[in-house]
Amino acid sequence: MNDSSWGSPAWGSPAGSGFGGPDQGPAPAGPAHDGRQAAQTRPMPIVSDVSAGDNQDDHDRGAALPSGPLFRDETPHEHPQHEHPQHEHPQHEHPPYEFSQEPMSSPSQPPPAPSPRQQPRQKKSAGRDLGAAIGVGLGLGAVIIASLFIWKPAFVGVIAVAVVVGLWELTSRLQERKSIKAPLVPLAVGGAAMVVAGYVRGPEGAWVAMALTALAVLVWRMTEPPEGYLKDVTAGVFAAFYVPFLATFVALLLTADDGPQRVLTFLLLTVVSDTGAYAVGWRFGKHKLAPRISPGKTREGLVGAVAFAMAAGALCMEFLIDDGAWWQGLLLGLAVAASATLGDLGESMIKRDLGIKDMGTLLPGHGGIMDRLDSLLPTAPVVWLLLVLFVGSG
Repeated sequence: MNDSSWGSPAWGSPAGSGFGGPDQGPAPAGPAHDGRQAAQTRPMPIVSDVSAGDNQDDHDRGAALPSGPLFRDETPHEHPQHEHPQHEHPQHEHPPYEFSQEPMSSPSQPPPAPSPRQQPRQKKSAGRDLGAAIGVGLGLGAVIIASLFIWKPAFVGVIAVAVVVGLWELTSRLQERKSIKAPLVPLAVGGAAMVVAGYVRGPEGAWVAMALTALAVLVWRMTEPPEGYLKDVTAGVFAAFYVPFLATFVALLLTADDGPQRVLTFLLLTVVSDTGAYAVGWRFGKHKLAPRISPGKTREGLVGAVAFAMAAGALCMEFLIDDGAWWQGLLLGLAVAASATLGDLGESMIKRDLGIKDMGTLLPGHGGIMDRLDSLLPTAPVVWLLLVLFVGSG
C-alpha cells in the first residue's frame, strides 16, 4: 500500500514535519494542519524493510518503527542538526535501525501462504500400524489353521471364544455410548451353545439355540426395573443374531467331509477381498464409495476386492473343494466381495451411530474382535449356501 492511501504526504517531505524530521520544526497551525490531525487515528503504515545503513532515512521514518512516536500528534523532540539521529531516542538501548529486519505483519492480516515449492509433500499414510496388523493377523492365522486341521472341535472352541469376546465388546459399547444394557450373561452362554448346537445338530440345532437365547434375554432383563426394557431386549436379540447366529454358519461349513477346506476357502476369500480393497483403494482410490458411512472406502477399492476375490475363488474351487469348478469360484468370489463389503459398511454404520472408531483395542493394528468379524459374519451364510448349491452339503 503506498503512502498516499493514508491521506498523508510522502515520507520526509516538508509537509510531513509531524514525524519529527531533524530539519523541520513543528507544523504550523491552519487548515492543512487540521486535515492532518483528522488522519491521526488511522493505523500507521507497515514498514516492510529497513535499511541499516541510512541513518537519516531511519530517523525520517521513525514513526513507523518501534522507537519512533506512535501517533502523528506526538510532539517530536527537537535536537541540533549535528547530533546523530540515534540520540533522539535515549530511552532505547539500541538505535532504531538495529531492530529485526523481518517484515512487520499486521495482526489483522493472515500470514502469507507458502508457495507450492515451500509446502512439504504429504506422505500417503495407510491409516494404521501395518507392522502390528500383519503380526496379529499372522498369529491369528496360525491358531486358526492349527485348530482347523488338527482337531475340528478345537476350531469350534475358537469360534465360541471369538463369539463371546465379540458379544462383550458390542454390549459394552452399547452401554457406554447409548446407555443400552443388553444382558451379557444369557447372550454369552446362548451364543456359545448356538455354535456348538450348529456343529452337532446342524441348522435345526442352530435355530433352536437362537430361539432359546432370545427367550433367555427377555427373561433375564425382567430382573431389573422396567425402564428401558424394550430397547435393552431389542438390542440383546439383535446381538444374538448378529454375532453368534451368523458365526454358526462357520461351524456348519466344518461339518462337511471336506469341512476344513471349506472353512479355509471362506476365510481366504474374505481376507483376500479385504486385502484387495485395502491395497487398491489406498493406491488408486479417488471416488468415495459411501462417504457418510465409511469415508475411507472407495469405488476403486471395491473393484479391487471383486477382482482379488474372484481370482482367489477360482483357485480355491479348483484346488481345495471336492468336485468344484473354476467358474463356480468366480461367482463365489463375486458374492464374497459383495457380502464382505456390506458387512464392513454395516459395522461402520453401527460405529458411526455409537460415535467410536473401533469396537475395542484387543488386537493391535486391528481394533477389537468385532472389527475383524465385521466382514466374516455376513459372509459365512453366503459361502455356506453357495457351496451347498455347487457341491452339496458333503
